[in-house]
Formats: sequence, C-alpha cells, structure tokens
Amino acid sequence: MAVFSIPFVLLSLLLWTSLGYADYLPYKDPNKPVEIRVRDLLGRMTLAEKIGQMTQIERLVATPDVLKNKFIGSILSGGGSVPKPQATASDWVEMINGFQKACLSTRLGIPMIYGIDAVHGHNNVYNATIFPHNVGLGATRDANLVKRIGAATALEVRATGIPYAFAPCIAVCRDPRWGRCYESYSEDHTVVQQMTEIILGLQGDMPPNYPKGFPYVAGKKNVAACAKHFVGDGGTQKGINENNTIVDRNTLMGIHMPAYLNSIAKGVSTVMISYSSWNGMKMHANRNLVTGYLKNQLKFRGFTISDWEGIDRITSPAGSNYTYSVQASVNAGIDMVMVPNKYDEFINDLTQLVNMNVVPMSRINDAVKRILRVKFTMGLFENPLADLSLADQIGKKEHRELAREAVRKSLVLLKNGKSSYGSPVLPLPKKAGKILVAGTHADNIGYQCGGWTIEWQGSSGQITAGTTILDAVKSTVDPSTTVVFSENPTTDYLKTQNFNYAIVVVGELPYSETAGDSLNLTLPDPGPSTIQTVCASVKCIVVLVTGRPVVIKPYVEKMDALVAAWLPGSEGQGVADVLFGDYGFGGKLSRTWFKSVDQLPMNFGDQNYDPLFPFGFGLVTKGRLS
Repeated sequence: MAVFSIPFVLLSLLLWTSLGYADYLPYKDPNKPVEIRVRDLLGRMTLAEKIGQMTQIERLVATPDVLKNKFIGSILSGGGSVPKPQATASDWVEMINGFQKACLSTRLGIPMIYGIDAVHGHNNVYNATIFPHNVGLGATRDANLVKRIGAATALEVRATGIPYAFAPCIAVCRDPRWGRCYESYSEDHTVVQQMTEIILGLQGDMPPNYPKGFPYVAGKKNVAACAKHFVGDGGTQKGINENNTIVDRNTLMGIHMPAYLNSIAKGVSTVMISYSSWNGMKMHANRNLVTGYLKNQLKFRGFTISDWEGIDRITSPAGSNYTYSVQASVNAGIDMVMVPNKYDEFINDLTQLVNMNVVPMSRINDAVKRILRVKFTMGLFENPLADLSLADQIGKKEHRELAREAVRKSLVLLKNGKSSYGSPVLPLPKKAGKILVAGTHADNIGYQCGGWTIEWQGSSGQITAGTTILDAVKSTVDPSTTVVFSENPTTDYLKTQNFNYAIVVVGELPYSETAGDSLNLTLPDPGPSTIQTVCASVKCIVVLVTGRPVVIKPYVEKMDALVAAWLPGSEGQGVADVLFGDYGFGGKLSRTWFKSVDQLPMNFGDQNYDPLFPFGFGLVTKGRLS
C-alpha cells in the first residue's frame, strides 16, 4: 500500500483545482451519455428546482425574477401570444433569449424549453408559411409531403428561437361536429398513422438502431415534437370538445391509440394529455393509461405535458379543488404542467404534497428525469441561446411552393358536371370572355387559413402574407379574360353580365376548439344563398373552404362542379393550379361526407353507412404539368 504525506496530498489537491477539475460537472459535458448527464444533474437538484422544471408558464407572466426564483423549466406562447403585432424573427429571438438568460443565471444553469402551437406551419408568426390544416393533408394521402412540411415548419419555428412545437395532433376525429376536427388527419386511424411521418420532419430522421421510445431531435434546425391529445380526444359524445369518449378498451386501443405507437417508434419527444375523459375518467387523472400504458407498456421515455389549464379541469367546476388536481395529475404521470398563469399556487401545492408524501419523490424524480432527457437530447444545454442565422426561413419561397403543392394535392373533386360543349366542367378554360368570382371566402386570407392563424381563433382579412383564391384566379387566367369579383351578387346583376362561368368560394368562419363545436354543421350566411343565386344563373363551380364536411346536400344538384378545398392556408395559388388544369385533381376524402347531421356519428365501416360522398371518394383529372 502506498503511503503519501499530508503536504503531498495538499499539493495534489491544489494542482487538481488549478487545472479546473474541481469545476468539472458531468452534466455539462456533452461527451457524456445523456443518461449519465441526467442522473448527475438530478442528484444536484433541490425539490424547488425539480418542481420548477415541471412548471410551464405563459410568456406574459414570465418575468426574470419569476424565472430565476421559481427555477421555471418551460415557457409557452398561447394562441396569438406574440412579442408585438407583426413581430419579426428578431423580435422573437430577442424576447426568448431574454427569458433564457434569466434561466441560465440560476445556480445550476438549466435552460428552459420554449413551446408554441405550430400546427399548420408557424401559424402564430406574421409572414410565416401557413400550410393546409391536417384535414386537408389527410386528403393527400402523401406521407412524404407531410414529412417535408414538418421539416419546413421546424426551420421557421427555429428561426424565431423556439425549439418546441405542440404538434402533431394525431386525433382520430369520429364526429365532424367536433370543433377540432380540422386538426385531425382522418376518421381512419391508418391515415393518421401514415401522417405521423411529420414527426421525422419536425425532429429529424433517427439514426439506425436508436433505442425505441427515447426522444430524438437531430439538431438546431429541428424541434421537439408533441403527439396530442392522449387519448380519445376525437371520439367524444356528439363531438363535444373536452367531453367524454364512451367506448370499450378494444375500441380505444383499435381506433384512437395506434398513431401513438407510430409516434413513439419515430422518437417523438413529448406527448400532450387530452382534456377529454374516457368512460367518465379525465385523461389528466388517468394513471392507468398515462403511466401504466404509455410509459410502462409502450416504453415512452420522453415527457408528458398537460394541456392549457388541463389539470384545473379534472374537477367540476374547473379549479374548484386545485390541490387535488395537482395531486391527481402528477400522480397519474403528467411530467410538465402547462399551468400557465397561477404558477405560485401550482408550485406551493405540489411542494406541500411532496412534503406530506402524498406525491412521492420518486414521481417527481421520474418527471424531471424525462424533462432533462429531452433537453439534453436536443442539445439545449450546448445551444441554449438562439441567433438570427435562420431568419430568412420565415415565409421562404421554397416553403410557400411546398404549401402550394400541399394545397393542390389536398383538393377533393366531389362533382364534375358537363360544360356547354359536353366535356367536363373542370378543368376550366383560362381563356374566356368574362368570368365571375363570388363568395365570402374568395378574397380573404384569414378565412382560407382558418383557426390557429395569427390569433387563437383565427380572424378575417389580410391577417398575414399570402395569396387569396381571387388573386390566384386573376394571375392564372389568360390576360384577355376579364375577372369580376362580386361577393354576393343579385340575380338581376347576374342576368345582365353574360359571364362564361362563375367560381363561388364559400365556407365556414374561422374557429378553434370549443368555439367550433357545431350540432348543425350548416354553412354560415350568405354562403347558401350565394350558391343558389349564382348557380341558378351561371355555369358554377363551388369551392368549399371548410374544416370538415358540412351540410351541402340541398345545393349539390344546382352546382355544376364541387371542390372541397378544406382550409388551404396562405397559398391560394394551389387552388387555381388545379381548377384551371395545370395540375390534376387527386385528393381523396379523409372523412365521410354525410347527407344529414342526423346520421352522425357515421364513419367508414359502420353498419348503416349511407353517405353523400363516402370516405376515400374523389374524382380524378389529369393536369397539363403534373
């Protein structure tokens, strides 16, 4: 055995310190395996620091003092929550870096993760590319297209300094009365499963032999994704948002669960829990499914996150027993809570519950371990601060061309009657004497983008950069063709104009979530009257801009052609590309189109299936360029 003198030991210690080894922290070493870094950091954290990591707050309450003193782990922008109107990439980066610097100034310097709803492009951001909503993407049946959209969205999100997107929504909407049905790719889980390819676009392709269930983000040009809303959100009674999904376990597992298996296999970083209930039990309190199935059986190793004030709604009325809500949700297996405003109450309640052993420390450690795992995996510790190197990605020409392609592929041709010459009405001739464009949705970017665009509920008018369907028609027709726009023309006017044909663009007004719940699914006025007036006088092509099938059976006979354009987003040129035959129609219904709301819910495979247009229907035409 070697014997060292005391002076030698002291000298060695001084040398060790002078070389910097005393400051060596394994969790800060990017060369260490992620699990070792997680374990090292977790072992250094106090209860307050751990609970802070589990807390996500809205940017409006995220002061530097709050971030530092509460050790906040995450910040979000709610729908429409922006640094200022028409904020630039520079405005976003400056704001987020300010928040991040406050978080990095804490004892352990743990970076926060900033999240945002980027559900059809970077939809909160002015001038960003707005892609078609998911209901339209489902109609394309093109998983590669959706993956490319994910990659483009990730670049635009990262351009603003944000590393985390609350997307994709992998709900299987079984009733179009639901106000979030346009966020769902399809009533058919197999279509939704195909569309989980968007996760690889958002997060990047996983390397070979990557461990299943572990989160993965490729680098600074990708974002952490979020599969939502676990589980059964699209199956509630009468499509009522946040309501009760009453099905047996086999149905839940067979229809609503499969896309989660695909998402986990693709390395999805986070899973958001649904407001809804399954057979009366709130999902935010369902330990059997969140912990027992998602975490233990499916081996999901990322973190779970609540929805906005989701834990409050465990009780009725919401927030009536907040301490119980904290207890039930955290013990159920929710790792990060989207508080988003009353952080003091959440932190104090959870601290007390842990000190009373009502919430075990093992549950806290599991939650924080998962959150840190995502942060380490995505390189947030090495690159916590954003820069403007990707600022030119917002609304980039290539992204707008991609969105235009998505619009073309999403259009579903439901009817194509005969023209005056006996040939099909569509495609339309570019050269005509005079044509009419009518309808509330023909010249309105806000309407064609729908909800979750700039504002949470969406809005009307030129709310962001883009091309309206009217502008697209004008730029597509022959220069000799006169294009007249009249939003809601009268019969007398139509009789005097001698139009060759009319394009009528009508649809739903923007909405999101509960505001979109509808028991009647009728087109808002003056849509029906515009269809009837124009189609009674002129050869008419009706373009529907809706987030779901709506009541159209009374009007179909009067139409010469009918196109479902869904909510196409900012690139209306894609609609004109197909109407005028440069590209062919090829979209297929991702949802059953009912005859009457009395038939609902009605989905492909049901015993008494009698639709107006069945799931998978879509007439096909050939394009000149496609």
